Amino acid sequence: MSTDVPVLPLIESDELQAIRGSIREIADRFGPHYMRECYERDEPPNAMWEALSEGGFVGINVPEQWDGGGLGMLGLITVAEELAANGSTLLLLVVSSAINGSILAKHGTTEQKETWLRGVATGTKRLAFAITEPDAGTNSHNLRTTIKPNGNGKYVINGQKTFISGVEQSDAILVVTRAVLDDGNLGLPSLALVDTDAPGLKRDKIPMPYLGPDHQWTLFLDDVEVDEDRLIGGFNGGLGPIFDGLNPERIIGAALAIGGGRLALEKASAYARERTVWKTPIGAHQGIAHPLAKAKIDLDLAWLMTQKAAVLNDAGAKAGEASNMAKYAAAEAAIEAVERAIQTHGGNGITLEYGLSDLWWGVRLTRTAPVSAEMILNFVAEHSLGLPKSY
Repeated sequence: MSTDVPVLPLIESDELQAIRGSIREIADRFGPHYMRECYERDEPPNAMWEALSEGGFVGINVPEQWDGGGLGMLGLITVAEELAANGSTLLLLVVSSAINGSILAKHGTTEQKETWLRGVATGTKRLAFAITEPDAGTNSHNLRTTIKPNGNGKYVINGQKTFISGVEQSDAILVVTRAVLDDGNLGLPSLALVDTDAPGLKRDKIPMPYLGPDHQWTLFLDDVEVDEDRLIGGFNGGLGPIFDGLNPERIIGAALAIGGGRLALEKASAYARERTVWKTPIGAHQGIAHPLAKAKIDLDLAWLMTQKAAVLNDAGAKAGEASNMAKYAAAEAAIEAVERAIQTHGGNGITLEYGLSDLWWGVRLTRTAPVSAEMILNFVAEHSLGLPKSY
């Protein structure tokens, strides 16, 4: 842990402002309908990913030693929020850059960093992350996907995962398993990198209403073999690495939600300035203006907590409370911003033309994933307020 006192700058640095400008230029290059076009062609947004990679943005959080930008989660959430605010939410920034990048940087061996982290930093390797199971969502202690040595120098994985993002775009998946100990009991988690084309790995696409190019998958692992050098943290040693990936997941999820809320407010404000009813722009009516103003306040407050969580995480300080609070606040603020934007547009808010229904599905997800609002409230009640555990 760093001995330096974490500092949250209230004025964004020139470097981060320049990054925002570059992200806007990339988003403008592809246009507001790029993500929808990828969805309609059933293609991943590879061209945008490559443009971001060439600019050094997908690995901006990775240490410079491994070809990253060295700006930590504060840099990555700046990229993610600005992308989302310009209509381009990339889930691989969550799973490959934030989760896998953080885990590998802290817990990967030198060989694993050479093989995988450099690729994550440059965008030439993409990694998915698989923890959720049909019977183990919030209750991750109930994970039943197993890993055990086969006696021939390899490890065998069996189990099922669900709601796994970006598998179709990835080179490998970091799978969370449970170690089968010598006595047959299940031990601690183990993390294993599994190639997406590994024998014994099958996947089914989950139909989703969100009209975006990133798919969700159910994975079936049937006697999938991995070498020991694919284990992050070693056999029965993945508990620490998991937790070092979960806070970054919450932080970047908050940033993406806030970006979506910003975009909704921009659309709503522009519409309210132009749409005239009874000879008056509807934005002049407090019934329209006040809810939008409140949504702006709530988004800015959530962004402040998201920045705090990123700074604490980057400093190696305790970031669990701030990360959970940021994710909760961002989800609620973004959902309300999109709701108010839809209401401001009236019937137009429901049409595909105005793009607000797409935003609604994206921000609504953040109330549920990667951890539900209810579980965050449980966390705060227990750990922040010292109340009895309720589950």
